[in-house]
Amino acid sequence: MTGTVGVPVDSCEPPPDRSDTELWRAAADGDHPAFTELFERHAQSVWNHAYRLTGSWASAEDLTSSTFLTAWRRRADITLVRDSALPWLYTVAGNLARSEHRSTGRRLRLVRRLPEPRSVSDHADTVVDQLDGEDRLQQVLALVAKLPKSQRQAVELCLLGDLSSGDAAELLGVAEVTVRAHISRARTQLRAALEEK
Repeated sequence: MTGTVGVPVDSCEPPPDRSDTELWRAAADGDHPAFTELFERHAQSVWNHAYRLTGSWASAEDLTSSTFLTAWRRRADITLVRDSALPWLYTVAGNLARSEHRSTGRRLRLVRRLPEPRSVSDHADTVVDQLDGEDRLQQVLALVAKLPKSQRQAVELCLLGDLSSGDAAELLGVAEVTVRAHISRARTQLRAALEEK
């Protein structure tokens, strides 16, 4: 029994494989299944080639996708010289790999020229440091309040008030050397008191 075109209806033989050139021409004419067949025929080989070029599975996946995307876009512009599409696909994959390598190199050089980012402290650390600083300041102020009057005044004017020892001496009506001595004794007492805490 034969079909309408003379082909046996019960025939189980698949149609003969089309060459890459035939598939390419058919794809260029808009035959999407022809391009799918080309992809299925060569995707593993292109992936292997891309992996050998990059040494990375992820990069090989990306290059394989990009290679076939390029093939799809250029299918009408390219005529295969040989019957196999692999040499052209390998060339595209190699060019894409080199372009990506150059781009990566440029990005790395650019990143190396950027200044080191300033480290940003955690807000919680800032709050804790501020509270610790305020607590320490309160402790110091409480200790300063317990100093003898002459030492306390010298510390308040020079260390807490940022006056020079000469200006403080003039304000207090004493010699500058006396103000320095009061500050020196006060520092010693304050250190000792803070070490005890």
